[in-house]
Amino acid sequence: MALTDIEKSFILDYSSRLLEQDMLTNQLFASSSVGRDLRSLVLGEPVRATTFTNPFEEAISGRLRADAGATRQASRNVGEAGSMMGVARTEMATINSALTDMEAIIDKINTGELDGTSAVVQSDYNALRDKITGTISGADFNGIAVLDSSQWGTDQIDANGNVYIQSGKDGGFNITFHSVDTPASGTNWSDLSGADLAAAGTRADQLGFVQSLSSEMNSIQNMYESKEDGLYSQELSLQSEAQILDNAAQMRKPSDPNYSLEKLLADLILRDSGSIIDGIG
Repeated sequence: MALTDIEKSFILDYSSRLLEQDMLTNQLFASSSVGRDLRSLVLGEPVRATTFTNPFEEAISGRLRADAGATRQASRNVGEAGSMMGVARTEMATINSALTDMEAIIDKINTGELDGTSAVVQSDYNALRDKITGTISGADFNGIAVLDSSQWGTDQIDANGNVYIQSGKDGGFNITFHSVDTPASGTNWSDLSGADLAAAGTRADQLGFVQSLSSEMNSIQNMYESKEDGLYSQELSLQSEAQILDNAAQMRKPSDPNYSLEKLLADLILRDSGSIIDGIG
């Protein structure tokens, strides 16, 4: 009985694919230990117990895992920068609270509720000033002074208040702190003096000093708060990116850790030729 055109086409196609498989096997596995095991398997000879690991998949998954680790470390670095900004913001809030209390003392003297010539009132005023200067000198994060420029110029923070944050394998960025020990407004903390509360003229000067410093310190606190929020947002974004890389690395690994030579040969045949049933159907 003569073969139909469909049967002839199937035999030709199947023969071509068998030839392609043979050429592929010779090309990829000739003179290799894997090739010898495959040939032994086909010829029915004993095959040494072994598993097959795809070096390309392992290399890619290894690179992805390394990238995930680097990204996760960058996330920790950025989170630490956010914490540093949080310390600066909190200390600035303490300074602004003290300035508010100093202004309140002056207002009460002006309304007659307090006596500006009182040594106790003047002492309270000076105590608030000293609280501010102590807060400035003592504000630090893991040994890094965040407000006092007299403590800058180290390996951790440069003379301009910059701290370098490694945020990726290829680089990072600076976070910058403001020098509040020497206010930019030109008013120095030493200008605040309780003795000047006794007379109306010098008391007016004190009010001007306090209000000028309050305006500057509030602006700095608001900047720190905004930077803190931005850094924490970046930290979460990097954590998410690291998780995506971890998932990608897991997906590139073979689902079966014991990927045998028999399964390799079967996968090669199915992938390059398809099954006979599928091919006909």
